[in-house]
Amino acid sequence: MTEKKQVIAGVVSIFVVLIYSQFIYPFINVWQEGIKGQAELARAEYNRQIITCEANAKKESSKSLAEAEVIRAEGVAKANKIIGDSLEGNESYLRYLWVQGLQTNQMQVVYVPTEGNLPILETNRLLMKDK
Repeated sequence: MTEKKQVIAGVVSIFVVLIYSQFIYPFINVWQEGIKGQAELARAEYNRQIITCEANAKKESSKSLAEAEVIRAEGVAKANKIIGDSLEGNESYLRYLWVQGLQTNQMQVVYVPTEGNLPILETNRLLMKDK
């Protein structure tokens, strides 16, 4: 009797494995692939949202930087106007600043215009080039 039970159990086991492999496993596989696809879709949607948020942040940052640049330019324009107005009619002060600048900068070359409106150094070079 035990041998008969073992054979029946073996046949039932084979039958269960065949049923599982032929009918149940394909449905489980399709279900698993569907779950994987949903997970990938959710990941792609999340990544798209991240990229969109980063782009919006860059856009807002660019707007803020542009506004700051406009404000800076307006400040520079006002400062230039104030400086220009204060230097108007102060020829001697401008000459003083120029002389002071010459004394502090050792590497600066000063060209003095001559009759032909050419610097002296350049005139010598031009004359030697013509020979």
